[in-house]
Amino acid sequence: QVQLVESGGASVQEGGSLRLSCAASGYSISNYCLGWFRQAPGREREGVATISYEGKTWYADSVQGRLTVSRDNAKNTLYLQMDNLKPEDNAVYYCAAGGGLFGGGTYCNIGPNEYNYWGQGTQVNVSS
Repeated sequence: QVQLVESGGASVQEGGSLRLSCAASGYSISNYCLGWFRQAPGREREGVATISYEGKTWYADSVQGRLTVSRDNAKNTLYLQMDNLKPEDNAVYYCAAGGGLFGGGTYCNIGPNEYNYWGQGTQVNVSS
């Protein structure tokens, strides 16, 4: 059983930066697809970024060029570097593991239902 714990959420001004971390325990995540998702009030949970065990990344169009996902398998940790933050980035951010590869190919699935393990979430607030 994989346990995931996010940290790094905070309140920042528009244009600011944050770095989210997701520490895994209980099992190595080195062979898992990993992802960051977010959920704003009244909205469905949506995929933000994913990274395969080979380091192949995917980003939602809304965050492309501003957010960077990375992983450190030696530390069993997933990261999300968030730059040039905007008010529309306000949400609870969740990390997830176990999504599998889309169509058995190179990139991870991006749908939340594809992921087996979830953290508790960390709040990001961006003020204008």
